[in-house]
Amino acid sequence: MSVALRDNRIELVRATSQELTISISEVTLADEGMYTCSLFTMPVKTAKAFLTVLGVPKKPEINGLTKPVLEGDQITLTCVTSGSKPAADVRWFKNEKEIKGAKEVNASGKTFTVKSSLQLLVNRHDDGVAYTCRVDHVSLTATHEETTQVLEVHYAPYVEIKHSIPATLEGQYLKLECVPHGNPSPDPVLWTKDGGELPDLDRVIVEGRELTFMSLNKTDNGTYRCEATNHLGTSHAEYKLVVKDAPTTSSPSTTSPSPTLQDNTGPLDSKDLNSAVTGNRDPNALPGPPDHALIGGIVAVVVFATLCLIIVLGRYLARHKGTYLTNEAKGADDAPDADTAIINADGNHAHAEEKKEYFI
Repeated sequence: MSVALRDNRIELVRATSQELTISISEVTLADEGMYTCSLFTMPVKTAKAFLTVLGVPKKPEINGLTKPVLEGDQITLTCVTSGSKPAADVRWFKNEKEIKGAKEVNASGKTFTVKSSLQLLVNRHDDGVAYTCRVDHVSLTATHEETTQVLEVHYAPYVEIKHSIPATLEGQYLKLECVPHGNPSPDPVLWTKDGGELPDLDRVIVEGRELTFMSLNKTDNGTYRCEATNHLGTSHAEYKLVVKDAPTTSSPSTTSPSPTLQDNTGPLDSKDLNSAVTGNRDPNALPGPPDHALIGGIVAVVVFATLCLIIVLGRYLARHKGTYLTNEAKGADDAPDADTAIINADGNHAHAEEKKEYFI
């Protein structure tokens, strides 16, 4: 059944023999339906178009969260959005990381109400975590609707002790820091030693959560406890201090000053001195480059000595060239026997002065 358009929101924009154009302002879901255009000609011409109206979802709401939440509580967060057509898509995020919830869709007239539930067993790690419900829909082309809730979780404290140095020696400075974690924050903290009060408060200083030893000694040995409390409970941590002997430093050995080595050209420099006095050489030092001048000088001396030896040997062989007879052999030229030869040889000593040779 066709109904004539009688609404102030509907306006005729253009009317010709070929075209009829209307505009609808402030569109509602009631405007959805079949629209018929009739052109009263002979015969009458008609055209139809179906108008679909999208229902824009409302900003989501998160229910079920009370602040603060105690550690160990089980809570259910419910995200609700209504007025969407078609049904909107609802998603959960935990610090921008998507998590899965239980979805429920209910029709209400032409629109839909969408719910998504999230069950949580709360612990201390949920403190400060942001849970976001995000709604996506075809009508939200440029952006999306979302709501965020941040959990505040109260939990009993736990404590840790940090120390400034790994090894404790006599005379050293040491700072112990008590770091309590809890919500509400457990403050102040209580320091004790071996179950009693701290001794020597002039040398052991307590400033807030810090315990400082200006100069350790063995009387500081013991077990130090840091205790923290809030309305949900008490916790403590312990640090066992064992002060060890400081390493003894040996006195430097006295050494006589190194003498200054001299040659014909004057005193040696530090490089030559280290080369001459091996006791001062650094055993870890890398060997330096070879001294080419020194090597060349040694080679030249060896070659020169070899040449001189060859020349002297040559001259010696040249002067002793030929055959020479011994005195005994000279006496044996005309001797009939060996005894005569020796007598003749003694007689020839008178002429030995004439056959002396001199060597240069």
